[in-house]
Amino acid sequence: MRSAIWSGTLDIWTGCAILLNMENRARSVPASAFARGLRVSGMATGMAGATFGALAGQLIRGQGADLGRAALTPANALRVAGGLSALRGAAMKLGQMLSMDSGLALPAEFSAPLAQLQANAPAMPPAQLKKVLTQAWGADWPRRFRRFDVRPLAAASIGQVHRAVTQDGRDLAIKVQFPGIARSIDSDIATLGRLMRLPGVLPRDVDITPFLAAARAQLHDEADYAREARALAHFRQALGYDFIVPKVWDDLTTPQVLAMDFVESQPIDSLVAQPQATRDAAMEQLTALTLRELFELGQMQTDPNFANYRLAPDGRIVLLDFGATRDVALEDAQNYRALLRAILAENRDSMADLMAQIGYFRGDVPPDRRALILDLAEKASAPLRQQAPYDFGNATLVEDILREGQELGQARDFWHVPPAEMLFLHRKIAGMYLLGQRLRARVALRPLLEPYA
Repeated sequence: MRSAIWSGTLDIWTGCAILLNMENRARSVPASAFARGLRVSGMATGMAGATFGALAGQLIRGQGADLGRAALTPANALRVAGGLSALRGAAMKLGQMLSMDSGLALPAEFSAPLAQLQANAPAMPPAQLKKVLTQAWGADWPRRFRRFDVRPLAAASIGQVHRAVTQDGRDLAIKVQFPGIARSIDSDIATLGRLMRLPGVLPRDVDITPFLAAARAQLHDEADYAREARALAHFRQALGYDFIVPKVWDDLTTPQVLAMDFVESQPIDSLVAQPQATRDAAMEQLTALTLRELFELGQMQTDPNFANYRLAPDGRIVLLDFGATRDVALEDAQNYRALLRAILAENRDSMADLMAQIGYFRGDVPPDRRALILDLAEKASAPLRQQAPYDFGNATLVEDILREGQELGQARDFWHVPPAEMLFLHRKIAGMYLLGQRLRARVALRPLLEPYA
């Protein structure tokens, strides 16, 4: 199908006939609290029905009734994932955050479908897009553009991105926020908090209040495109020529619309066809950037989606999407620096003390389970201690950790929701590991870490 374009010199709606297929795939974003509440209520009703059906099946088969096992099923996870995807915004982002823990807060069979939310956001229809842009720029906004591509380049939980060319020739990427997202955050979080507290979803003694508060704060930050513009400017200045960070154009940027330079580039996956040395250098550069974010810059872009890293024609890496940028508190950086020293020194006692302080496990965890968590931590950090290049392409570390950590997810009595800062950091680290695996890179990690320890 031809690319759909709105032109500033023609009626911008004359091309809508070719958008019928796009309209069928797109879904309007529920903007009112009432409409969003109905969607969540529908999820809750569906979950309750499926849960009681599973309980009945357990009894018929002569099994003991287990409310937790009945509630946390893949079918319920798919039901939740589908509902959150339709809502987008805070609801969808919270589902993504819940999928970060790799089994520490939710069993893998429940969190895995939530992880798919990262890539499955439907776009909003053109009519809704027009309304959003008119509210942001005024009714005559098409006159400011030579062309505006209706079909988005990408759609995520908070908004979608379009390519446009202004009358003065600027080639831009325009990030447009879904309507009603910012004002729905508090009500969405409160409603989803009630959903998570349904009987059997989480153990009764698991306190999700701090997690929900952190999620609410993070989502308000992500919905503020003016804040993201400042983060882009900060990273653009700090990283200089080493990376390409798009320039922000203030004349078209509002709290709900972010205008940036469009940068010609290829997916980071295009490096797979490059020589080993090129792949290694790119992965080393991104690993060094992650460490610099944590220990030097005081800010970290915590969304390691592969789509946020691209390759420019001159070989430099393009960094995109700074909505998930989080400030790194000095105390947190110091704690992780101390933990890094303990890991490199293989000091298990110091690792245990620091991991407890950071929030990897609760104080009442039995010694045998505490030992299991430490065993997993030592295994996961083994690549950091070796001087030789770590071969990401031939490693099975993630699979091994998930397999050996399944026992942790089965003991509901000792579940806890880790601090949000820890979840975001681990999300970034896991994303970097998976990118290294995708690129089949070989990187000596210890020499990169030692200066920070």
